Amino acid sequence: MRWHTWLLIKDINPMTASKPSPRSRKDAAATAKASTDQAAADPAQSPATTPAPPARKPSLKKANKRPEGQWAVDGHEPLNANEVVKAADDGLHVRPRIIDIYSKTGFDSIPEDDLQTRFRWWGLYTQRKPGLDGTANATMSDTERSDKYFLQRIRIDGMPLSIQRLRVLASISTDFGRDTADITDRQNLQVHWIDVADLPEIWRRLESVGLNTVHTAGDAPRAFTASPVAGVSANEIVDPTPVIAEIREKWIGTEEVSNLPRKFKTCFTGDPSLDVAHELNDISFVGVRHPELGPGFDIWAGGGLSANPHLAERLGAFVTADEAADVWHAMILVFRDYGFRRLRNKARMKFLVEAWGVEKLRDVLEREYLGHKLADGPAPEAPTEPGDHIGVHDQKNGRKYVGFAPTVGRLSGTILAKVADAAEKAGSDDVRFTPYQKLLVLDVEPDRVDQLVADMEELGLTAHPKPFRRNTMACTGIEFCKQAFTETKAPAARMVDDLDTRLADVTLPGPITLNMNGCPHSCARIQVADIGLKGQLTRTPEGETQQTYQVHLGGGLVSSNRDDPGLGRTVRGLKVTPDDLTDYVERLTRRFLEQRADDESFAQWAHRAEEDSLR
Repeated sequence: MRWHTWLLIKDINPMTASKPSPRSRKDAAATAKASTDQAAADPAQSPATTPAPPARKPSLKKANKRPEGQWAVDGHEPLNANEVVKAADDGLHVRPRIIDIYSKTGFDSIPEDDLQTRFRWWGLYTQRKPGLDGTANATMSDTERSDKYFLQRIRIDGMPLSIQRLRVLASISTDFGRDTADITDRQNLQVHWIDVADLPEIWRRLESVGLNTVHTAGDAPRAFTASPVAGVSANEIVDPTPVIAEIREKWIGTEEVSNLPRKFKTCFTGDPSLDVAHELNDISFVGVRHPELGPGFDIWAGGGLSANPHLAERLGAFVTADEAADVWHAMILVFRDYGFRRLRNKARMKFLVEAWGVEKLRDVLEREYLGHKLADGPAPEAPTEPGDHIGVHDQKNGRKYVGFAPTVGRLSGTILAKVADAAEKAGSDDVRFTPYQKLLVLDVEPDRVDQLVADMEELGLTAHPKPFRRNTMACTGIEFCKQAFTETKAPAARMVDDLDTRLADVTLPGPITLNMNGCPHSCARIQVADIGLKGQLTRTPEGETQQTYQVHLGGGLVSSNRDDPGLGRTVRGLKVTPDDLTDYVERLTRRFLEQRADDESFAQWAHRAEEDSLR
């Protein structure tokens, strides 16, 4: 089965075509697939000629009226600089230029529009120059903060990583990425220090094992998060794997969905543990059992965090596995055509949901794009077990899967290669990442579990982590990210070790999640953690600039066993320095244990406690 659909599809052009009817949309998709099937298996060889960088840009619209840039309402004229760049040339088209030109002529030959915008459609961001502190974000442009190396995201979509795939990922890290490899909370693998000259070989290796980097960034359908136990969980309601495969095959990497107002995040789970943080995605498919129609998915829309957090809302609509791919396609076209494009900070799906409400969203989806009503359906039941899948668990085929915790998602190519060895020794050919920066080994024979656990422990990956090791996440931070103000990975790792040692004398009544982010964008979900730490710069009484962390307390999701999911409260005026982080979290945890009522969770206590208790 082909796992991806490639670029240069000329039959579908959202910049010039009118919105197709449901029937013509299907016909266009079929035409696009037929066109793509004629291309060579290696996308690097498919273009007959290499497109040159665009020579001119459309002018920005000048008018008294201020439309929101909704294509279906206002037309396609671009209303900001990003839309101008996208209108001039789709981000998919930069790939042959990277292969045929930039990989040979070098970093300095790359035009700015390609470098800072279109490269993202292939998962590439310039990383931060070493040595720049957080003040550079205010005093230097994005270009000035950029190093001549890239962060490369590799699209996983919850797929099984075979031993062969793991070894390819390991080789990319060790051969081209200075042994860097981080599991993201989108289940991607992220590698740093990538040179443009090495991209053709990196892509060749990935594609040789059915992986790619298309649309892992940019204004496009980002890599999906999916239940890491899809198809094997003994408790699974519905397996989303065929739906994901169908979407990848038909639409990922096509121009039809390649120019969205901004990014579009999707998740799928059929596991009752609700293991994908579905409240935080633009569209979510959550497994439920309909009383008459059987297993299928409950649809949610409009989730997202950053500076304007909004939890996804249920549409109240039920779809079967057979119709789920078409519903995903219709929803992304709703966003493409009606999403707000004028202001980048208002261009996510959550703002459309806030403006319309879910009733109107469902009506437009059904009436204009699907052409039929969807069935009403039940909400998912609250989970009864953690969704991180840490530890040893039963599969439906009688084998076991084992979940392991790295420290804040940080691995390396060297470790990945040794994970492949350990999994192969245990008889497994199926390793998966999770949306909680964890790693699972599936299909393990019961009598090989103990040996696998011991082998992985030697690699620093434990199936029996202490509480903070298990429940802490961190984003990339200032080490590589141009948006960050503070460090994240290193201080989070130190906190994990120190807290699990200092608090060894207490028993926590439940998990306390600790998420650390280096800027307000909330890649590490600070607003929905029990303890969320947001990096920022503040001034000392002497006027010196210092790194500090703003504190959010009491956030959580249904999938983290919250009965009342919601956003954390900000502790007013509290700024914690890096040196004080461990002391602060220890003090806060002990105060919770002293003050909690019977059966009270950390989040419940944090929302009712006096502010003095939270300092």
